[in-house]
Amino acid sequence: MARPRKPLLSRARIVEAAGALVDAEGLEALSTRRLAAALGVSGPSLYNHFRTKDEILEAVADAVSARVDLSMFEDCRDWRRALQAWAHSYRDALSDHPNIVPVLARGPGRRPAGLRLADSVFGAMTEAGWPPAHATRIGALMRYFILGSAVASFAGGFVDDETAYDPTDYPHLGQAHLLAERRREVDEGAFETGLAALLDGLALQFDALPADPA
Repeated sequence: MARPRKPLLSRARIVEAAGALVDAEGLEALSTRRLAAALGVSGPSLYNHFRTKDEILEAVADAVSARVDLSMFEDCRDWRRALQAWAHSYRDALSDHPNIVPVLARGPGRRPAGLRLADSVFGAMTEAGWPPAHATRIGALMRYFILGSAVASFAGGFVDDETAYDPTDYPHLGQAHLLAERRREVDEGAFETGLAALLDGLALQFDALPADPA
């Protein structure tokens, strides 16, 4: 009986395997040697598809960006509702792959999905009536906020030990040891509070725009 053929190596297979490795062990764990072993190929064969490890990481990051829903910028929603829906979709994508966030934080560079994301936000804001300079700042502001919310857990930064926070030193942290077990509730609540505050503030600025922003 003929031995089953190994699946052909492709960019998609490499990105999928690299993403799984980063998800499981972090950015530092990714090397061409480990990636080749996971794929059952020789290291040099990877270079038929990517020139460097950094190119692989860029592709992994772009694959995450590609999962962000952009349809809300095309279905005639008002700009505030569109930003709100987009922010949730973006955060959901990052929450599934937090280890790749530092790469995404560098900016879109030449990554196609990342550029489509930036283009969609800017285009939707200018079409809604925001001046181009404001639209650029909104895109930057939202990216800072969403990426920051995905970098680490606020609640998870406290230890589950009621003796860790001496009230003599930290008189207002008497319940901080309870935050870790309420991580999801606290972190999601913080995201919703921050997002609402951002959108409320932007709405005030939008209402204050001159009738002819030119």
